Amino acid sequence: MPKALIAGVDMVKFVKPGQQAPFRTMASSAILGALTDAGIGPELVQQAYAGYIYGDSTCGQYALYDAFMTGIPVINVNNNCSSGSTAIYLARQAVEGGEVECALAFGFEEMQPGALKSHWDDRESPFERFLNVLDKANYPAGPLALRCFGAAGHYYMEKYHATPDLFAKVAVKTRSHAINNPYSLFSSPLTVNDVMQAPVVYMDYLTKLMCCPPTCGAGAAIICTEQFAKRHGIDANVEIVAQALTTDTPLTWTNPMDLIGADMTHRAATQVYEQAGIGPQEIDVVELHDCFTCNEVISYEGLGLCPEGGATEFVDNGDNTHGGKFVINPSGGLMSKGHPIGATGLAQCFELVTQLRGRAGQRQVDDAQIALQHNLGLGGAAVVTMYRRT
Repeated sequence: MPKALIAGVDMVKFVKPGQQAPFRTMASSAILGALTDAGIGPELVQQAYAGYIYGDSTCGQYALYDAFMTGIPVINVNNNCSSGSTAIYLARQAVEGGEVECALAFGFEEMQPGALKSHWDDRESPFERFLNVLDKANYPAGPLALRCFGAAGHYYMEKYHATPDLFAKVAVKTRSHAINNPYSLFSSPLTVNDVMQAPVVYMDYLTKLMCCPPTCGAGAAIICTEQFAKRHGIDANVEIVAQALTTDTPLTWTNPMDLIGADMTHRAATQVYEQAGIGPQEIDVVELHDCFTCNEVISYEGLGLCPEGGATEFVDNGDNTHGGKFVINPSGGLMSKGHPIGATGLAQCFELVTQLRGRAGQRQVDDAQIALQHNLGLGGAAVVTMYRRT
């Protein structure tokens, strides 16, 4: 089976809703940047996969056409918040399966201010099962994502006797990383008191500074075979060594943590470790889906980075930052860059490839060799990807 290598990556800096260029402009900029990074022309790209969720059915073509029009297949990908990583997953499959030698994955989003909401209120919601679980458990009403992740964080605290300052400490750590990332939206430091004293947005513990903001942006990655890279003189020294995409099972509906993807994450991570023959203890750097800091905590355990119920000790020991066991979200994560849904997975890929290339500047993880990416979408899909410096 051909190896899937990352030939080129790029992203545009994410911005607040209302400050963005049109999605086609952001996307085409990222696509052309990834081609430049790879050192190839558009005529060599054989397929394209476009991740987004807000827009009409051929937004992928519309965005790509500003960069180039060569008549290649364009597949539009909507997998909720994991759309960008699902585009990478499909491009990687096409390359490893021998369908093409070079594929493009890109993602973009123009978001609206405020909490996520459905734009389709004239039909049954795909989240009815989620709402039924939360209603039966008597969790307070609220916007869907806030309610789901807020309930999961509350459930985690009750189950493992954790306190809300655990989630605040994660926000402080993440912002300390973001300070060194020119692509971050937020770059001022935080204290635990800042986070705890911010306005409460759900139940009695989840504050505004424990939630990522909506932003607009785009990212892109060129994926190719080793033979293609050699033939075209591409210095592609980052390999996708393993990848898995999982969806819900009946277990999802049994508790709030699995409702927001804890079990999906665990199953995807297990598959990746088995495929790669590389365990979590060998990982150097992680970009995970921290749409809420409580989800970062829950994902530590789903990814096997710490024992079940061990996140408080893990965080207190500094094992999620420079000098600890792992550096988690050196980019500042969704919490500091924001979450333009279709672009998020591509931005995670950009950060990890930059780290493995040793080009991350002040935020560089020392001698990074193995990287792990986690991108999650309710409804549901979890994509876990392992990259290795070759």
